[in-house]
Amino acid sequence: MELTSTVAEKLALDFFLEDWEIPEDDRDFFVPLDSRVVDDSWYVVEIGVEGLPDQWVIQVYDETKECDPCFTFVTPIKASESETGLEEMPESIAEILRSERQSQLVISR
Repeated sequence: MELTSTVAEKLALDFFLEDWEIPEDDRDFFVPLDSRVVDDSWYVVEIGVEGLPDQWVIQVYDETKECDPCFTFVTPIKASESETGLEEMPESIAEILRSERQSQLVISR
């Protein structure tokens, strides 16, 4: 594999921030949480907002160093509680999380 975990995380984070058009001032709220190699050909990178349980899962391909545009959002927060933890967040981030939480099924861990 040419990619390292660190590079895959940076590629995924940059892709995510651009895709969601996150304002420059709000980008530091998002962090890579974990990454792992799959079949020696791509990485799965989890991105989240520090302190919140929500995360986006993005695939980064080793050969092309491109991110799959069909990434997944997962959260243990119920749609009816979509405001949970958003009180101190910038409005741009709160709106993204609110929208994602309301449109997803709840997973439990």
